[in-house]
Amino acid sequence: MKIGTDGVLLGAWTSIENHPFSVLDIGAGTGILSLMLAQRSNAQLIEVIEIDADAYEQCADNFENSPWGDRLFCYHASLLEYVEEVEDKYDTIICNPPFYSENYKTENISRDLARFTDAMPFEHLVYAASQLLSKSGLFSVIIPHKEEKKFIELASKVHLFPKRILHVKGNPEADIKRSLIEFSFQHTTIKTSELIIENERHNYTEDYINLTKNFYLKM
Repeated sequence: MKIGTDGVLLGAWTSIENHPFSVLDIGAGTGILSLMLAQRSNAQLIEVIEIDADAYEQCADNFENSPWGDRLFCYHASLLEYVEEVEDKYDTIICNPPFYSENYKTENISRDLARFTDAMPFEHLVYAASQLLSKSGLFSVIIPHKEEKKFIELASKVHLFPKRILHVKGNPEADIKRSLIEFSFQHTTIKTSELIIENERHNYTEDYINLTKNFYLKM
């Protein structure tokens, strides 16, 4: 699957100010988020879980062929299986979850798994994050803006509270499309900001360039 803007945004925006030792990427796909965190941080243990066999194989290959292969580990498992089996706690948890909740499915099972929310319900995601996150850890996620209120309410039920929120617009006239949210177990004042990706088609804003330039060959 192609690398999307959502993954690049989350990988670049996720905070590493707490100098994480351990990172977990839930539903890694091809591993883009973990590779970005490996490039940005000194985290010594970056583990990912991926349920789709083909994506898992590609993720493992990408890790092996990267400069950070000794810090990256890929597991073929479902989220709830992983929660039940693992006792480790992570300093940083990241997830670019499936968004689509429409009632139809395509003929491509792998794409359906990646794109439909029944592959990873938000309830499962916030529960898993609450079980696997260290007391001082940070959980970062990107979701459709229309799901922001619901997701924050679900997270609060497992004592995860928003710390930072980034609202993303495609262009200055567009509606907010995505919400990037950073959660912790601490109640804090929420820092909310906005990012516009393009001034016009293929004319990227300075904010977007500054956030993502270390990850594009041409920017």
